[in-house]
Amino acid sequence: MYYPAPSWLPGGHLQTIYPATCVAKPPLAYRRERWHSADGDFVDLDFVDGRPGQPLVVLFHGLEGSSNSHYARGLMAALAARGWSGVVPHFRGCSGEANLAPRFYHSGDAGEVDWIVRKLRAAHQGALYAAGVSLGGNALLRWLGESGHGAGIVDAACAVSAPLDLARGGEALSSGLNMLYTRMFLQTLKPKCLAKLEQFPGLFDRAALLAARDLYAFDNVVTAPLHGYRDTDDYWHRASARHVLHDITVPTLVLNARNDPFLPGIHLPTSASGAVTLEYPAEGGHVGFAVGPFPGRIDWLPRRILHHFDAVQGTPGMRALAPAEPCDAA
Repeated sequence: MYYPAPSWLPGGHLQTIYPATCVAKPPLAYRRERWHSADGDFVDLDFVDGRPGQPLVVLFHGLEGSSNSHYARGLMAALAARGWSGVVPHFRGCSGEANLAPRFYHSGDAGEVDWIVRKLRAAHQGALYAAGVSLGGNALLRWLGESGHGAGIVDAACAVSAPLDLARGGEALSSGLNMLYTRMFLQTLKPKCLAKLEQFPGLFDRAALLAARDLYAFDNVVTAPLHGYRDTDDYWHRASARHVLHDITVPTLVLNARNDPFLPGIHLPTSASGAVTLEYPAEGGHVGFAVGPFPGRIDWLPRRILHHFDAVQGTPGMRALAPAEPCDAA
């Protein structure tokens, strides 16, 4: 599906910022569930309930995103129009309420994805599709690759604007105009971390957190040590999805614009397993993909994701190879 970038919205930065901030998001009513995790924490999930027997699409959001993010509202509205069901699980600390455990979430959070997807699979009888955006896309790809044939509990997957090479993406976000995005992320991440220090005094270095001016420094103080990585370099290397693209067996679309400010096109992987479609349009920005005359619409991305799922719908899935495991009660 060709992406037709609007002539009135030139460049990766405008194509990133404008759809996220200036295009009206479709109205949507969610139903929230809270799931309790084995480590004494919780995850909040926002559902759109479709007709019985229709597919369910789970969407993993990006860094500091939520079910209210423009791409989430856009996809969930498209699902509702079809009579399909959808769900946006919130990574810990992103649902509007602080989580209870020391941990937060991160780009390589395949274990969290696994728990959520298996719990959804056990509860849903129809087709199950998985999508992920930005950080959530990278985490989804990590789960798909690390699980191999076990990921066949989902019928198809799609990752949008995933930072497939975290080190190169981190470099891109640490210079020039891209620092705008870094400052935006840190404006919400730092207060969450200060609150986390109130819960768990001494969890990390408060002064080093406050001094962090880019994601490299932030990840070195918080993300890496909290989630089992030695430091930022170790985290960015081991969590990058590019390492597992050849291990994915589920039909998967990887959609990244070449002018994405978060990961320049020169760093996009050029090969993957036969189950993976690498689609790199020249334009689109970071999770932008606005279309139409001014003031534009954000419906191209949901249509592209659903077009991918439609293409594999009816193809025998691989669930028999990987039966759903018993899950904790919600």
